[in-house]
Amino acid sequence: MYQYLLPFIAVLFGIAFVILTKKSNTLNTKLLLAFSGAFLLALTLFELLPEVYEHLEAKQTGLFIMFGILFQVILEFFSKGAEHGHVHVHKHEQSFPWALFVSLCIHSFFEGFPIHEHNDMVYGILVHKIPVATVITGFLLHANFSNMQIIAFLSIFAIMTPLGTWLSQSWEVIAEYITMINAVVIGIFFHISTTILFESDEGHKFSVTKLLAILFGIAIAYMI
Repeated sequence: MYQYLLPFIAVLFGIAFVILTKKSNTLNTKLLLAFSGAFLLALTLFELLPEVYEHLEAKQTGLFIMFGILFQVILEFFSKGAEHGHVHVHKHEQSFPWALFVSLCIHSFFEGFPIHEHNDMVYGILVHKIPVATVITGFLLHANFSNMQIIAFLSIFAIMTPLGTWLSQSWEVIAEYITMINAVVIGIFFHISTTILFESDEGHKFSVTKLLAILFGIAIAYMI
């Protein structure tokens, strides 16, 4: 059950953080983002990647992973980078951001697929979704949207990952191709996590705290 609850709780935590602190972009959020990128990348390398290469031919696996990377690049063309903790759109938007909403929900949906067979991946999704939910909530609250629109956006976004997990477990058609789908998700995770890790700090300054957050994320993933 926790595989379904934790991603949902992560979104609620991000929402509560913004409502209580009135902030969506703090030093702690940036450090959590760096930690989540390293943690997600390390879990993908330690958990998902070996299993996929064990069940698929090597070149075929690489092809699916590359497809996942390109697929995420296309999603980010519409989401403006929300998946890695940045919303590069005007805060005072007047029209509902359908492109952001749909692309973010598709990304979240695919995140849920590996969780059923790799329970530890839920923790990677958990720490990944908290800063993303924080940034998205901050954007929505500062934009000119109704409360109903904001609630609908965040509610649907919150259930997409558990929905992906449920479908991967319940639908035999999906279960038959789950290894290929997981390879695509690996590509998505690779793009997201490396983008987070290699994004420059302000002023291109070396950040010891960010480095420590990254090393801590890798170490925790290794010990799980």
